Amino acid sequence: MRIIPIYASAGLTGFESPAEEYRQLGLSLDQLLIIHPNATFMGFARGDSMQGVGIYFGDFLIVDRHETARDGDVIVANYNGEFVCKIIDKTRRLLLSANEQFQPKPIHDYDTFNIEGVVVSSIRFHRQNPTLANLKCLL
Repeated sequence: MRIIPIYASAGLTGFESPAEEYRQLGLSLDQLLIIHPNATFMGFARGDSMQGVGIYFGDFLIVDRHETARDGDVIVANYNGEFVCKIIDKTRRLLLSANEQFQPKPIHDYDTFNIEGVVVSSIRFHRQNPTLANLKCLL
């Protein structure tokens, strides 16, 4: 993987050519994003309930089943037969949205609830990706 060793702010209007300063790293994106390959799955976010933590409709989620969910983690869970992406409040047994338009969902003893994994990364595509176009229509 080739990395340009600069940080660019959103208001940046230009910078010197960094071409001579490329650095070769012995690292691939899958090594960077996936810590536990045998326990990781990926999916797409739907809806707008998680915008407050930077997860938008269509974002690509990397979910690690090996990680133990901690209070305040963004998780993917099976909640009464529906897969949801929420913030877990273990103390109060609540699923929280990161958008104030959505009410917290209590986790009752009679609910079917299982944490499927912790969202460790999310990726936003700024152009349509032809490789993923066929996958998105399956959602």
